[in-house]
Amino acid sequence: MKLRVKKRVKVFICITAVLVVTIAAAYALKALHEKYIYNTYPLKYNTEVEAASKKYGVDKYLIYGIMKTESDFDPNALSSAGAIGLMQITPDTFEWIQTYYADEEYENYTVDDLYNIGINIDYGANILSVLLDMYGNEDTAVCAYNAGVGHVNSWLEDKEYSDDGKTLKTVPFKETENYRHTVEQNKSCYNRLYNDNKE
Repeated sequence: MKLRVKKRVKVFICITAVLVVTIAAAYALKALHEKYIYNTYPLKYNTEVEAASKKYGVDKYLIYGIMKTESDFDPNALSSAGAIGLMQITPDTFEWIQTYYADEEYENYTVDDLYNIGINIDYGANILSVLLDMYGNEDTAVCAYNAGVGHVNSWLEDKEYSDDGKTLKTVPFKETENYRHTVEQNKSCYNRLYNDNKE
């Protein structure tokens, strides 16, 4: 009788130990997962992003979504097309936005200044603001940020790609099609992780 009780106690202790280890491992994995997620979607350059977001009225999580997609937060990024910095701004776009948005502050900047974190984020947010005003649609503006205004305007005029001349049902450039989905996904992740007013 005593042997049976001892065996049951041993079995109970073993099961309890296994449960404790399993629960501890689950919490540890959850903590590692959360750390990985927050490291993957960091709030880098938050001061500059907040300032640009307020200055141009652009959703800060859209700015983060673009930055994550474009450079993965590398201020020294330089693409094969010559796009520079965090928001990957090309010299042509740099000149376009200077012409489009005349500002004494902008007149003193050169293309090399796009390696400056604050200037790059400011320019990127300004470009997004202009595109959002131009198209009145975030998805279309994001496509224009990647493919350029000329391409997007031609797609909007083509019934194969747009039914209403405002939104794009499909995009002929695979890179831009993938880009708009990646930006949206990144923006959504930032919203889920950091937005205090989660929907």
